[in-house]
Amino acid sequence: MLHRLFLLPAALLLSLTARATITLPRLLADHLVLQQKTTVALWGWADPGEQVTVTAGWAKKPVRVTADAQGNWLVRVSTAKAGGPYTLTFQGQNTLTLQDVLLGEVWLCGGQSNMVFPISRRPGSGSYSGVVNEAEVKPRASYPQIRMFTVTTQTADTPQRDVPGGQWTPCSPATVGEFSAVAYFFAQEVYEQIKVPIGLINATWGGTPAEAWTRREVLDADPDLRPIVERYQHGLETYPQDYAAYKAAQQLYKEQKAANPQLRLTAPKEPVGPTSNKSPYKNYNAMIHPLAPFTLRGVIWYQGESNAERGYQYRRLFPALISSWRQEWGRPELPFYFVQIAPHRSARPELREAQLLTMQTVPHTGMAVITDAGDSLDIHPRNKQVVGHRLAQWALAHEYGEKKRPYSGPIYASMQPENGQIRLRFQYAEGGLVAQNGPLREFTIAGPDSVFRPAQARIEGRELVVWSPDVKQPVAVRFAWKPTPFPNLYNAAGLPASPFRTDQWRRL
Repeated sequence: MLHRLFLLPAALLLSLTARATITLPRLLADHLVLQQKTTVALWGWADPGEQVTVTAGWAKKPVRVTADAQGNWLVRVSTAKAGGPYTLTFQGQNTLTLQDVLLGEVWLCGGQSNMVFPISRRPGSGSYSGVVNEAEVKPRASYPQIRMFTVTTQTADTPQRDVPGGQWTPCSPATVGEFSAVAYFFAQEVYEQIKVPIGLINATWGGTPAEAWTRREVLDADPDLRPIVERYQHGLETYPQDYAAYKAAQQLYKEQKAANPQLRLTAPKEPVGPTSNKSPYKNYNAMIHPLAPFTLRGVIWYQGESNAERGYQYRRLFPALISSWRQEWGRPELPFYFVQIAPHRSARPELREAQLLTMQTVPHTGMAVITDAGDSLDIHPRNKQVVGHRLAQWALAHEYGEKKRPYSGPIYASMQPENGQIRLRFQYAEGGLVAQNGPLREFTIAGPDSVFRPAQARIEGRELVVWSPDVKQPVAVRFAWKPTPFPNLYNAAGLPASPFRTDQWRRL
């Protein structure tokens, strides 16, 4: 009899736990930041036909929705102006209450290692972490209204309904070390100007190309980008053999280096496998798709290093990535601000040009130029303060009403040959052009023979005159057109000019 008395509660417990309950995506959790003064999407899963009641601490009345035949539900809730903390309650067969919810500004932060790059140096990570003046930055990072949700890295063959992991972390001296440095410095500057909570969703992964973050349908629909997927699919068919060959080559490489450490060898490159973060569209499926339709103010992005040798392809690929994200959120004008890759021996000028063209041709985008904040020996420059600051200028000027705030350095607009010289005109040169720290440098000029020679340049207000005594009939000018330039052309606001060329000659 005693045995049966214990069985009854156990069976009752089993029947209760077998019942479906309301569940929420990982993004909807304690310390959440929701976009202020708009209508936000809140969603989750329940029993088919189950009624879900959502009660927001800032709202006058709850909102109700019924789960569909698959158990999916979504409600749209109006948000008040920035403030909190609030509670956010979801009630059906069970009740879930989120604590410490703030209303403010929400930004999605994407890209590869330079956006991953944390404030604190990580043991064994080399230069892949730790900002300039880290010891001074961390004690001052008491910003509980700046919060970051870092998405756990994962790939997926198909679009997922939820991210693999993550949690909202309020910023403090104890937690800021693991924050994306670029995202933190961006948020810090915006917060200091507008004084409202800032939510950062950090969906990044080092060493990843742009195609890994782009919807497959978008890649397949573009004849110039479809070969990316086709080559990948073909590579999967030969992956077992390719991987075996790679392991053999890797072993030989190690043996040769051990026998002669001074020998300069190129390490074998691992083939892209079915779970590689370099696979097209798979990071998007696992880490971006599940975030929609979470309401955003905009996106900041720092990537391009893994596409540096495919600059011409990036002209189409990067706009396609932006388009795929805008399609996912149903917002064709979603602000998208990005960083032009830093000077480094592996950074090709054609990639920077592709980024510049994207800014010039894709509406509601902006580009932070950091030619003065790079490290010629390291593709991960530690001065992330400048990067975050320059991204913030775009957001403050375009999203937060500071229309008089300078946000871009000089951008080449047009040229005119005159008297053996070339005159260049620029956008974003209000107050005149400026040469910092000596005469202008990094200019070259070419004649009809397409041979570029070092050139001199002279500022005339918002224009430049470029010439060389060795080029009598100039037809083209290039500026900072190499992997590791050290240019010094700025505008009066102290923002650097983007590298450019006036010609379209390929492979010259």
